[in-house]
Amino acid sequence: MPEKSIRNVGLFGHAGCGKTTIADAFVFTVGANSRFGKVAEKTSFFDTDPEEIERICSLNVGLATFDYSDTLFSIIDTPGYSDFIGEALSGMAAADNAVMVIDGVNGIEVGTERLLQSIEGKKLPLIFFINKLQKENADYFKILAELKEITKCSILPLTLPAGEAQGFKAVVDIIQEKAYGPEGKEQEIPADLKSSIAKYKEKIIEAAADVNDALMNKFLEGQEIKPEECYEAVKQGICQGKIALCLAGDALSLIGIHSLIRACIDLMPAPQMLPDITVKNTIIKRSASEPFVGYVFKTAVEPHLGELCLLKVLSGKISSGDSVLNTSTDNEEKINQILLVRGKERSEVDALTCGMIGGLVKLKGTHTGHTLAQKKKTVILPPIEFPAPSISMAIVPKAKGDEEKISSGLNRLHDEDPTFTFSFDPEIKQMIIAGIGELHLDTILSKLKRKYGVSVDLAKPHIKYRETFTSKTEAQGKYKKQTGGHGQYGDCWLRVEPKARGEGVEFVDAVVGGRIPSRYIPSVEKGVKEGLQNGVLAGYPVTDVTVTVFEGTYHAVDSSDIAFKIAASMALKANAEKGTVVLLEPISEVEVFIPEAYMGDVMGDLNSRRGKIMGMEGEGKIQKIKALVPEADMYKYSTSLRSLTQGRGYFNIKFHHYEEVPKEITRRIVEESKQQKEEK
Repeated sequence: MPEKSIRNVGLFGHAGCGKTTIADAFVFTVGANSRFGKVAEKTSFFDTDPEEIERICSLNVGLATFDYSDTLFSIIDTPGYSDFIGEALSGMAAADNAVMVIDGVNGIEVGTERLLQSIEGKKLPLIFFINKLQKENADYFKILAELKEITKCSILPLTLPAGEAQGFKAVVDIIQEKAYGPEGKEQEIPADLKSSIAKYKEKIIEAAADVNDALMNKFLEGQEIKPEECYEAVKQGICQGKIALCLAGDALSLIGIHSLIRACIDLMPAPQMLPDITVKNTIIKRSASEPFVGYVFKTAVEPHLGELCLLKVLSGKISSGDSVLNTSTDNEEKINQILLVRGKERSEVDALTCGMIGGLVKLKGTHTGHTLAQKKKTVILPPIEFPAPSISMAIVPKAKGDEEKISSGLNRLHDEDPTFTFSFDPEIKQMIIAGIGELHLDTILSKLKRKYGVSVDLAKPHIKYRETFTSKTEAQGKYKKQTGGHGQYGDCWLRVEPKARGEGVEFVDAVVGGRIPSRYIPSVEKGVKEGLQNGVLAGYPVTDVTVTVFEGTYHAVDSSDIAFKIAASMALKANAEKGTVVLLEPISEVEVFIPEAYMGDVMGDLNSRRGKIMGMEGEGKIQKIKALVPEADMYKYSTSLRSLTQGRGYFNIKFHHYEEVPKEITRRIVEESKQQKEEK
């Protein structure tokens, strides 16, 4: 398949805007699927995972590669829910062109702007597709005006809607001056649109002239510029990130899909039109004649195939039987089967050339974000920058003895989805799973049960509280024990002083004159450090203190390492009992992104969680609230935020600092700690 005829088109947008419906309409219109699959009817060509079918929404990257009109298309469908942003970013790594889908009623939403930032950051050629224009209150021109406020590109409408709501029956192609109804059938142009067509056509000609000097000269000289002359100039502007197209449609009614397909073929760039890739002074040229370099943008585990690595060939060619280098791990891989993916279907091919997307199976150690290359090529492409998890839960096996199966299954699920992580936390003695949101973790555990046959219960993760001293204290620890023979004797004085928050623990030896022989000081330090692991208030580690040993006595015969270690722990406890110890709790830095309409409710909710609002700022049509909130009060926050914002908000969270717990809450935590010890 020649390079020039490849189009890799990614569909992106907020949840529910109709991306998968557009993808289904696309493959149906070109004849790659014999029927028009519907998400709501659970017949979508792209939602193939049992979880997606059951939940009636996309959870994974969907891919379909097919031939149409001398073009090899790869349509990449991505989820819109913020919980699955990782899948959208994986799809972005594969796409050469982005179609940003916008709900004609809801307009620009949180997910729209978040994804648009990533698309613009990657400098992907861009089409906006305003969908669902048959719905009441849909407004193409209002959204078109709003788009101009949130993107750096010059936005050129390519099609206009003919009619509104139920009266929306066709789109008008501005360049061709033709109207197309369902399935691309030509119709009469409504008379009331003819003046708008002339106005927008002039804008297209001006934009083309801005990019192309020859057209600019014709434009300035007042010569006629024919529509076909604009195509290459507009395509050039799109490649340079100066122009983004805007199209109208209603995918469920198959209106505007034909125009979208033609725009992808006629105006969006083939891979070799895009700039070369530069990585650390190495240039990857987008050509089949160059050495092979490929990028694994997604890993999936399939029932009959095992691990399937979805690969985009950035340069050169890869064939069955080749040996290539995984430059990310420095391991060699033998290429066995190469597959083209069409929804559920897999078809074997001998090779993939520059620009193509396909699947590789039976690779030994290749995963998402890895680079494969010819052995002489040492380039390593940067991994996909996935967001950090924002929610953690503890899991408990339902059946004893399942721990190994659970760990193995979670490992495989992490390979498929790097935004999901898990680990055993020895401090709180819990297996912790972490992800982007509760829906994300829910689907992970559903897959764990379905694919690997193990079930777990969810539990609230224990909070990693700390204890600290608030004033300077001094106390003695003396350990004296006499038995039949040699006794045990150790005696030391410790001074405990508070340090600034976050400075940790420091041990100081200030003994002079050999009051404690130097050989016993390490034992004193060991006793201190072990004692600091279990505070006196609720048994939590003590932090942010300086502990100084400054005095003591010893016995020439009975003193020993163990005696001084015990004496040190006794002295530490004696200091703590002087009543200067407080409980600290972890405070999280939270950034919440929401439409302005929900500001009051979300801020009220954060205040109810003992949050301190640190600031607010607008990012386009979206508001960002920054707050510091105790980790203990962020449990199940993603569910609350989804409820408060009708699914239109998302948040980032990270540890910020430790802070003293209010006295009434300290009493409750200490009481709970005592009960847990008694139960054990």
